[in-house]
Amino acid sequence: MTWADALSPLRNRSFAWYFASRTTSTLGTAMANVALVFAVLDLEDSASAVGQVLAAHTIPMILLLLWGGVISDRFPRAVVLQVSNVASALTQGAIAALVLTGRAELWMILVLAAVHGAVSAVSMPAMAGMVPQLVPRGQLQPANALLSLTRNGLTIVGPTIGALLVVTVGSGWALAVDAFTWLLAALFLAPVRIPPREASTSDSTIAELREGWTFFRRTTWLWVVVLGFGFLNMIHVGAISTLGPVVAEDTIGRQGWGFVLSAEAAGLLAMTVILLRVRLERPLVWGMAACSAMAVPILMLGLDPTLALLVAAAFVGGMGIEVFGMGWNLAMQENIDDAMLSRAYSYDMLGSYVAMPIGQLAWGPLGLAFGNETVLVASGIAYAVICGLVLCSRSVRQLPRRAPTPVATVTSGTS
Repeated sequence: MTWADALSPLRNRSFAWYFASRTTSTLGTAMANVALVFAVLDLEDSASAVGQVLAAHTIPMILLLLWGGVISDRFPRAVVLQVSNVASALTQGAIAALVLTGRAELWMILVLAAVHGAVSAVSMPAMAGMVPQLVPRGQLQPANALLSLTRNGLTIVGPTIGALLVVTVGSGWALAVDAFTWLLAALFLAPVRIPPREASTSDSTIAELREGWTFFRRTTWLWVVVLGFGFLNMIHVGAISTLGPVVAEDTIGRQGWGFVLSAEAAGLLAMTVILLRVRLERPLVWGMAACSAMAVPILMLGLDPTLALLVAAAFVGGMGIEVFGMGWNLAMQENIDDAMLSRAYSYDMLGSYVAMPIGQLAWGPLGLAFGNETVLVASGIAYAVICGLVLCSRSVRQLPRRAPTPVATVTSGTS
């Protein structure tokens, strides 16, 4: 694949505007995560209050994800995403106004965070389902790679920009900037043109949820991978996000831990650049095999957290996670009909997120009971074993790339 091929999705006018919208909203989100935390700390100076606000956003998002998938499959996804972006702009703008005027109280931020979480439950399946409507099948890999490139890059620089805004102009203005990025993201979607879809034949949300569940459980590779990643994400947040900093404190130090996390992010970014040029065949085989590399830094944390080796392992682990991310998007977008895609993504997201709080809450007590090192070693082994078990599924191993759709048949977004 040449660089011209890698950048070819950007020559599609509708994808280019969608790309601009995604990039803008991703930057705003990366900045807002920092700004919101400091806005809460300015009010309460309490880690408990921060946790309450984060939970107020996450819980409605998880509870409403399946409903968001139904909405995104029933209505034009570009419209759903525009409305969601405007709603996000309003909620973040309201928080910014309350902070700037000195009227903010914790309960107000909790309510607005919950509304924003509910909005996210609708926007995420719509966002994930739009890409196959914007580019021909042969351009799905470079299109997803371009989106990953900006997402991974902004995940690195966005928090720094957010922190800089908090320090220079305050958390309220930083949140106002985030609100503006959501509004700008909605405006960027206005020129997007996608082919019309057949209207849903069902007026019942329950019926469409049931239809989505039936598809999910009958598609073996889909539920096997989602089930596996429910456990993998639980282990990752428990081992890396919860126990990792504790072990690092006594071994490689806080700065060293920062290097490890940066190395993982750099691995994600490096693999994205590679996948712009290298076609990924057998997406789930390579994805799950590469993902298993993340077991290595988890094991090393428990066995021998040497900084240089841990940084190298985290870099390779990040690369593996990105290979899986690309493989998963290709598997979903090439093998699931457009009318079902957002619901399939919503079941995927629900399965991926639902067990993460268990990892966040349980790994600390497990570390106290059995020792952090023991729990980390067990976590690393379990991570590798789960990846292997997923690969035992024939449907996972045999899922191929689909033949490209001729470009001439997918031209409605280019004018």
